[in-house]
Amino acid sequence: MGIGAVGWFGASQAPALSGLLLIVSISLICHVLAGHFRPVIRGLSLMLAFACLGALLAAWQTHRSDVPVLDSAVTTTVRGIVRGKEVDSNGRWRYEIQLIETERPHLKRPPALIRVTSRGSGTDFDLGAGIEGRTRLSPPSGPALAGLNDFAFDAYFDGVGAFGYFYGDPQQWSAPSAGVNARSSLFDVRQALEALRNHISGRIKTVLPGDTGAFAASMVTDDRRALSKQAAEALRSAGLAHIIAISGLNMALAAGISFVGLRLLLSLSQEIAHRWPVKKIAAVGALLCVTGYYLISGFAVSAERAFIMMAIMLTAALVGRPSISLRNVALSALVILILTPSAVMGPGFQMSFAATLALVAGYAAWQQRALATFPFAGIPLFRRVEPIWHFAVGIFMTSLIGGLSTALYSIEHFYRIAAWGLPANLIAMPVISFIVMPTGLAALVLMPFGLDWPFLVVMGWGLDVVLAVATWAASLSGDIVIGRIPGWLFIGVTAGLIVMAIMRSHLRFLGAGFVGLLLAIFMLLPSKPLPLLLISEDGELAAIVSNGRVAVSRERPSSFIVEQWQRALRIDTLLKPAKADETAAPAVVDGERQRLTPQQLTVARKEIVGSFRSGLAGRFTCLPKHWCAASTESGFRLVVAENGGYAGIACELADIVVTPARLKWDTCRSGARLFTGETLRRSGAIEIHGDAYTAPEDLKVIGAFTAQHRPWGRHRLYDWRTDTFVAP
Repeated sequence: MGIGAVGWFGASQAPALSGLLLIVSISLICHVLAGHFRPVIRGLSLMLAFACLGALLAAWQTHRSDVPVLDSAVTTTVRGIVRGKEVDSNGRWRYEIQLIETERPHLKRPPALIRVTSRGSGTDFDLGAGIEGRTRLSPPSGPALAGLNDFAFDAYFDGVGAFGYFYGDPQQWSAPSAGVNARSSLFDVRQALEALRNHISGRIKTVLPGDTGAFAASMVTDDRRALSKQAAEALRSAGLAHIIAISGLNMALAAGISFVGLRLLLSLSQEIAHRWPVKKIAAVGALLCVTGYYLISGFAVSAERAFIMMAIMLTAALVGRPSISLRNVALSALVILILTPSAVMGPGFQMSFAATLALVAGYAAWQQRALATFPFAGIPLFRRVEPIWHFAVGIFMTSLIGGLSTALYSIEHFYRIAAWGLPANLIAMPVISFIVMPTGLAALVLMPFGLDWPFLVVMGWGLDVVLAVATWAASLSGDIVIGRIPGWLFIGVTAGLIVMAIMRSHLRFLGAGFVGLLLAIFMLLPSKPLPLLLISEDGELAAIVSNGRVAVSRERPSSFIVEQWQRALRIDTLLKPAKADETAAPAVVDGERQRLTPQQLTVARKEIVGSFRSGLAGRFTCLPKHWCAASTESGFRLVVAENGGYAGIACELADIVVTPARLKWDTCRSGARLFTGETLRRSGAIEIHGDAYTAPEDLKVIGAFTAQHRPWGRHRLYDWRTDTFVAP
């Protein structure tokens, strides 16, 4: 089912539903006709049917999402209803707004839901309140390079059609009743839960200020934005970022602590222990605990996934089945793929189930082979420390297996792994397991009675230790940047890891051998050549890649884009542009049409030609907000015309021209390669490959975006002037 969903979402064109239904029907018929005497045919036909079912479920989720996505950046006045809110470490609020109307200009195809940040320190708007303000909105960004994460895909299935920020402080707005969707009881419940979540988060931050409180709030209510960038980066570099999100670890600890605690409490009475099914009562109590935990988590995808997994395992304990088994892991994955098949494309699903699958398989191997045998069991003096030994080995093996099983997916999605993740987890996890989570759960239970303060303080002490461990591990330069890996390696290693986990016999070693072979081939193959040039999807940033450095066309480039480029291409050095003579800057630009006088163009021509001859090969020379020019070491001349009025002379002087403006023409008469805001809007970010012997027209251009016809990319084909979708 997962393979079918991946195939559906990854295809540039949506597969025909009739074809998928036909394949499912034929596969099921083959499965029935094969009988019990042809197990291979029965298994393969059933696998094919489930793969097509996964694709059909992906098609159904895509159809029911149907989210309008903003087509291009715009400044407009928005009015809507606050549906959610978060505060960051600087006190800025980010609101999730149900958009009701827009003005100056009125959007013909407005998104239904937007996320907008208030940069000021104005009024804090309550959930359900009307809000309005002048806003800069942008569509969700696509991949920064081919093969990198497509944020438009994530936003589409989150229901969000635009992101942006307010100019100044937003104002209260009295929403007309006719313009607002009727309130449902489900919405009222969700709004009440969101208010409770904000209250709990605020209470925690009141008792525990700073990063400690933000860390605690992230673990209890999944309110992560208040954590400072430095603390979040330290946790990520130390391999401890999984603690922040409410995921499998947090949910398992909550279930385990409540299950064991309730069972021990009931066992204190011999009458209850002998007359009542204590284990089943504890399982019900733990299920109620994790359900409450999920309800105040903000319904994050990671929390939903973890809740489903723990609910299935606790239900298994309730009916007398083994809780920790591969069948329960598979059943959890099936439930999630049925409800939200798009989750299979994200790192959360992949890393969570890779770790769970590996840990369950490792637990089974531990039981069979007695890996935790105490080496000094025959010596009476050391028998008292045997429990400590078993605990230490358990923590070590859990961290080792979890780290190794998720390393591939960390590289695939984040292009790096934490070198010091194992020792950091070995130190931090006992603190999380025995101090932070128990006191956090106790504080949550006692918060309605005002008795949470001492437990929150102890929880804060534990989190301070974890932050100290993260800071220490991050100071050791623990990040190992791997860069982009080929698709065959990702798919092959995933298949090998699955074989290692699910096989019960010595066949599991075939999976290990296959993984080792693929890794050896990858290490022995020559590295893929780096691109010559990079262009962002909005055309406002270009970069030259050479000699282990990336030279950018802006003094203050978008760190969001540049950091992805550096990690994907394994480049550390960032080279800022040199400044051109600012006295040559045009004094007046004629509005949006950006017309320049002949004298201004003559000065610009001279400056651009001079920058080509300045000897700064591989580095931009820029006149900010107007143009940037550079010559590559292979001899190509590049001009980024931020002011579209320079595009004409750029075509005359350069081999490659980039402009964020939308021009009336899309080719240069000189033969130079031209990339405009309109062409980049459809292709996404660009990487260009070539060398000194390549003609400009023969440069290999790789666009990051190929799925314009898919719903999460179709907004790129929308033309607001004609209110129609144009051909790609």
